Amino acid sequence: MSRTLYDKLVDAHKVCDLPDGDMLVYVDFHIMNEYTSPQAFSGLDQKGLSVWRPEAHLSVVDHVNATRQRDPHDAASKLLIDNLEANCKKHNIAFYGLGDRRQGIEHVVVPEQGLVAPGMLIACGDSHTTTYGAFGALGFGIGTSEVEHVLATQTLRYKRLKTMLVKIDGDIAPGVTAKDIIMKVVQVVGAGGANGYAVEFSGSAIRAQEMSGRMTICNMAVELGGRAALIGADQKALETIKGRAHSGTLDFGGLAWNSDAGAEYDTMFEIDAAEIAPLVSWGTSPDQSVPVDSLVPAETEGMTPKAREALNRALNYMDLRAGQAITDIEIDSAFIGSCTNSRIEDLRAAASILQGKKVAGSVNAIVVPGSTYTRLQAEAEGIDRVFIEAGFDWRPESGCSMCLAMNDDIALDGERIASSTNRNFEGRQGRGARTHLMNPEMVAAAAIHGRIADVREFLSEGAE
Repeated sequence: MSRTLYDKLVDAHKVCDLPDGDMLVYVDFHIMNEYTSPQAFSGLDQKGLSVWRPEAHLSVVDHVNATRQRDPHDAASKLLIDNLEANCKKHNIAFYGLGDRRQGIEHVVVPEQGLVAPGMLIACGDSHTTTYGAFGALGFGIGTSEVEHVLATQTLRYKRLKTMLVKIDGDIAPGVTAKDIIMKVVQVVGAGGANGYAVEFSGSAIRAQEMSGRMTICNMAVELGGRAALIGADQKALETIKGRAHSGTLDFGGLAWNSDAGAEYDTMFEIDAAEIAPLVSWGTSPDQSVPVDSLVPAETEGMTPKAREALNRALNYMDLRAGQAITDIEIDSAFIGSCTNSRIEDLRAAASILQGKKVAGSVNAIVVPGSTYTRLQAEAEGIDRVFIEAGFDWRPESGCSMCLAMNDDIALDGERIASSTNRNFEGRQGRGARTHLMNPEMVAAAAIHGRIADVREFLSEGAE
């Protein structure tokens, strides 16, 4: 019988069925950060348990650390980081801490170290673990009690998901990126439309994406509500993990990890890539987005009371008015970073827009490379000079930074941000902060103009 990639991955990792209908699955690799792991280690200590397979775990500092300087700016952050280091030393787990050339945002670090391969099952106490689906691996976020369980047993209780196929065919237009593709999918499917599903992406527009773009798509699939995101393995995926520090140590079958022809899914969506434009979120959910050259939406006839309430609440929080041109929205800050868009490819793309230009005087612009490795590569290519000369603050340390209000990069109440991050709910980047999600090139364009801008204008300038 034809099977989906998701079912193949689950079946390959199933240890046994459980009496309540769930199953026990084996975890090939587990990643931790300083924020979601302390209680798990405490639980091990209280039960007198040890870590069963230390070599199958990795700890990375990324959520609470400062990026302006190496040392955390407050005692609470330092305590979390020190505790993680101590626990890793105690249990002989690899630790990429501050000052380590391998340190950075966990979902940037793992692929660039060659620690992901098609066919793997990867778990992490962070919802954006779906990123690894770009390689034909099953990645998903877990809670603190589950972190403890996988440390002790290398297994997890798991409930099989329904399957969803999102097929995107056609050529994407200039100025459209992987970020726009996934924001379009969130628009079409809905912010919670994939609850209970594993989402597989296919089609010519997906295959045309470089691995950095595929990672962006799988990363933000969690904003659909999906707990897993997948793209079948191909030669491009295999080539990307060659020549890395751990390349060759992980082999689970390579190109075998694809859905069979004729595999059936519980639900399907088809999207024409040619209809996707550079998108900007106007509201407080990733599905509240529109093309950059359009208007802030207004109430429409037939809109349900719930939808009308959500629209008006978002407009009120974002301090926008219906019918306002998106390109008339002025910004206070521009941020390029996060596990969604801080890879070397993202930095190169944004730098191509900034070359020879200056950030508007009213804008506080920040760029945080996703890892130390990425930062050093960017500096070797001279990308840092492009950002600095344009007026961006080029951060010397890597971390989640302004993606979430969990470190010293916290937006002020009412501050409006053009952001390459993945979430825009109320207070995500700081209490009262107003976040507009967009691709990195669009963030660069907004920083130059001091307002949301259509990046295609910059592309046409370069063509003249």
